[in-house]
Amino acid sequence: MMNRRDFFLSAAAVAGAVCAQPVLGQVAGRKPLTRKQRVDRALAGKDVDRVPFTHWRHFGPQTAEVHAKATLDYHWKFKTDIVKVMSDFPYPKPAGNWYEAKVLDNPFPEQIRALGLIKTGLHGDAYFIETVFNPWQVAVNLSSREEVFRLQKENPQRLLDALDVLTQSSINHARRAFHAGASGILYAVANPKRSDLSPADYARFSAPFDKRFVDAIAGAKLNFLHLHWENEYVDQFVGFNAAVINWSIQTSGVQVSTVRAKFPQTLATGIDEVKYRDLTLAQMREQWQSASQAAGRKFILTPGCSVPEDSTDAELSRIAELVGA
Repeated sequence: MMNRRDFFLSAAAVAGAVCAQPVLGQVAGRKPLTRKQRVDRALAGKDVDRVPFTHWRHFGPQTAEVHAKATLDYHWKFKTDIVKVMSDFPYPKPAGNWYEAKVLDNPFPEQIRALGLIKTGLHGDAYFIETVFNPWQVAVNLSSREEVFRLQKENPQRLLDALDVLTQSSINHARRAFHAGASGILYAVANPKRSDLSPADYARFSAPFDKRFVDAIAGAKLNFLHLHWENEYVDQFVGFNAAVINWSIQTSGVQVSTVRAKFPQTLATGIDEVKYRDLTLAQMREQWQSASQAAGRKFILTPGCSVPEDSTDAELSRIAELVGA
């Protein structure tokens, strides 16, 4: 028969065990969420056992096999909740002038092969998303900033026609990425800032193509709108149909409170990618908590862009350590 002392000791042990479990909404004592469950709940603005997070870095153009292995190794080693696949294969250059490019049905065949390998290697452990750069950036990569600006000034219609072609090729690639198993596209838009285009020029030479691409891929679970923007451009993206808005607070000056006031989507941001290597855990925690409080429940912890390529394994492990992954 249990005496009074044994009863209280047993009750205390049970209470301690319950408190040690992750708390999910109003239900305590459940096992930790899977990565996919955690992301799904953050997208829906529901309670999570811990904040979902991801980060990424460039590996450089390689074979599909090497690229897929590097991506998978990174995920398993650093315990990310979402696998963000880099896209470092170049857009094929046309035989003539860059602006004479034709619509391509499969502009990045090696990347598509890599995505298939990544799907197989993940065994359903996590969602993965493909990276697509907006047509303006593809044009710059095919030629140069100076050449694109020259064409903008001397023959704007030719530039618009070329951007139209690049947009359709990107849409074709995105559809192939979904067929390969991607749950979304991280659509990188780097030109809504004064050093590239004025707000009026962005509205003419980039916004229609960016909106067209995002509309074409709408409906995928995990589309990220990845923005290198400035405050005066923010309103141009209101109404874009993407599940997640991702940007760097520190380099853009665009605050989480500003974005949350205008965008109902899940916000992915927080960690300073430029100073990433030098951040202490305390500084990371402060950045995370500040961003999370302003964003609310619909929040994923990420850097604003890729982390430095020379980051050490110890440095890359810090976010997982920070959130208790």
